[in-house]
Amino acid sequence: MVRVKEVIVVEGRYDLNTLRQVVDATVITTEGFQIFRDRDKQAMLRALARRRGLVVLTDSDGAGGVIRGFLSGIVEPEYLRHAYIPDIPGKEKRKSSPSREGKLGVEGMRPEVLLQALRRAGATLDETSAPPPSGTLTKADLFRLGLSGGNGSTEKRRRLQKALGLPARMSANQLLAVLNIITTPRELEELAGGTEPAGRDAT
Repeated sequence: MVRVKEVIVVEGRYDLNTLRQVVDATVITTEGFQIFRDRDKQAMLRALARRRGLVVLTDSDGAGGVIRGFLSGIVEPEYLRHAYIPDIPGKEKRKSSPSREGKLGVEGMRPEVLLQALRRAGATLDETSAPPPSGTLTKADLFRLGLSGGNGSTEKRRRLQKALGLPARMSANQLLAVLNIITTPRELEELAGGTEPAGRDAT
């Protein structure tokens, strides 16, 4: 599977599912137009962009263009790349009828078309299928640092998210994916203020 360095932003979960069968990457959805009023997610995208860069991959219809334009307005241009899919008439298999404009969206694209779109956007693709880099954070790290699975872990996690400029409404799994982009295990340990799980006293 091809690894992509940048964070990829798509519109919905079906786009996300399609892309995850093609690339190994952090993929975030805008949930359609919900991104317009979700200031927490907007802040998260800006933070991720500065660390890793963003690739916007929306449908080629009018709605996709509106979302793309909005993201262009909230993320600094030097951290943003745009991937475009072609106009292909048709409908996705799960739908009973075509979209208003009669075009296939990201979820209906063939893998080679999506990869070509990412290459043309200038995304950083690693096609060697190398193993993940060492130092990757795991769920065990979150537990060890008291950020999940213990008394007070939710509050501790939210304090960390606030310190990092991340949304308050994130699950432990979402937080883990983002932390692996913006920090290292050592940095996280310092930010978390120790290694004892919440609700336990150090001995």
